[in-house]
Amino acid sequence: MRFALLGDHPDGIDMARALVASGRHLLRVYSGSALGRSQLQHHGLDPRTIGDLEEVLADDEIDAVIVAGGPSARAAQLRRALQSECHVLCVHPADPSPDVAYEAALIQADTGRVLLPLLPAALHPGILRLAQLVQTEASVRLIEMETWSTEEVLLDSAHEGHKPGLPAWDMLRTLGGEVGEVFVQTPRAEVCAGDALLVLGRFVNGMLFQAAYLPNQAEAHMRISLVSTTGRANLVFAHGFPGQAQLSYLDDKGESRGESWDIFHPWLALVERFEQALTRTTIKRPQPGQLADECLTKPQPLLGWQDALRALELDDAVRRSAERGRSSTLDHQEATEEASFKGTMTLVGCSLIWLAVTMLILSVWVPWLVWLIVPVFGVFLVMQALRWVVPAKS
Repeated sequence: MRFALLGDHPDGIDMARALVASGRHLLRVYSGSALGRSQLQHHGLDPRTIGDLEEVLADDEIDAVIVAGGPSARAAQLRRALQSECHVLCVHPADPSPDVAYEAALIQADTGRVLLPLLPAALHPGILRLAQLVQTEASVRLIEMETWSTEEVLLDSAHEGHKPGLPAWDMLRTLGGEVGEVFVQTPRAEVCAGDALLVLGRFVNGMLFQAAYLPNQAEAHMRISLVSTTGRANLVFAHGFPGQAQLSYLDDKGESRGESWDIFHPWLALVERFEQALTRTTIKRPQPGQLADECLTKPQPLLGWQDALRALELDDAVRRSAERGRSSTLDHQEATEEASFKGTMTLVGCSLIWLAVTMLILSVWVPWLVWLIVPVFGVFLVMQALRWVVPAKS
């Protein structure tokens, strides 16, 4: 498969290298800065360079696109890549607002193309092994995660005026399922680069979690623990993710067990997931208005765009918690045409109520306005009837 790389984000460059290294994909076009091009050349990649996005997407030989532009350009690149009906791999976060992810999901449902976020961390075999322990050990009460970094922890934090995102939501959701509530403790009433963060929360299934993010440390380190009535299971990355990992836990007999993994290559694992998704698209027809069902919290977990969407919702909830100083709940809205229709009709209905009250008051001076109230609500009822005139596709 021939693909294009839009932008010079390090994750995008690493993904491009992994795709080419597989021997099954070819980097045909690069559109980005001179720095990104020099990095590609350093790794033996020398694609044709095109500065104009529309010219890149107009190339009939481009089958897939890696969206890896800066935070201010990424959402527009994602939208245009999807509209051009290419398969898309997108650097996370696509945008600080979940709205862009909702829109992308709906476009993907119409085109039937692959849309995946560059979130390979949850594909680590140690994380998958911990998820198995959660399923087999019903007494797990708490998930702890501690991340030390020699650099900044937050995503896209180097861009001034940009709202940074939090990493590792995909890991937490793989272990505990969907998150229902979050509360953040931070030195300021906002999430800022350079600050230590402590995020507390509750999964929908009742399990609790706490995640500590510590930037600018002397060394990198990561620990994920499952706390149950029988003890702890600890997955430790002694030199930070994705280095060597060591898992220690107690088995059913109360005996200590240990497992270990060498340095993990997350982008190679994501290439395999991308190719699985390509295979699924050849046998699955597009379903306009219906969000793709691939997700890390499903009974058969598969990384999908829903995971990027949920991560953006959680970032938004953490920001609200920091600003208001209290916990923030999530309602897990579905990005479907039906959900959008209901939301739009709710907004229109509320607006019409206020309009009717306004016309009723003004009718004291302009009597004929009162006769417009009934026709206005009649139009609203006709709009509601469209839901049955044009039924959702099954």
